[in-house]
Amino acid sequence: MRRRLAGVLVAAFGLLAAAIPSPAHHSFAAEFDANKCMDLTGVFTSFEWQNPHGYFHLDVKDPSGTVNTWTFETVSLSTLKRSGTQRKDFSDNVGKTVTVRACLAKNGVKNRAAAETIKLSDGEVHRIGQDVEGKFSDNAKEGY
Repeated sequence: MRRRLAGVLVAAFGLLAAAIPSPAHHSFAAEFDANKCMDLTGVFTSFEWQNPHGYFHLDVKDPSGTVNTWTFETVSLSTLKRSGTQRKDFSDNVGKTVTVRACLAKNGVKNRAAAETIKLSDGEVHRIGQDVEGKFSDNAKEGY
């Protein structure tokens, strides 16, 4: 009887655990438009070094001089690290001017994009997103 009760409890716990919502990973194409990519230059204000993707923010002046805050998504942290980008690359550039190549959100959300590359204040370019525009060699595409 005790074994049966333990089995029922384990099964019940398993069903409850399965019912808890979990964040789903999305494809680039589901959220961003590869046909609407652009370069944006602005002041690197902050970043979130978190899984499943990193995020960072830039204050970008539009042609009228108004400053707009943009949010950019990167590839996973493990992919960033494999490609040579470290948390320090982001922290060292807070408050500095950088240029980001990014593709806009499909759903029309303003000032949100998926980053493809970032040119840091020292001129170094880091690949921090998918190669949606085909700028990298086949070998560089692995893991993205």
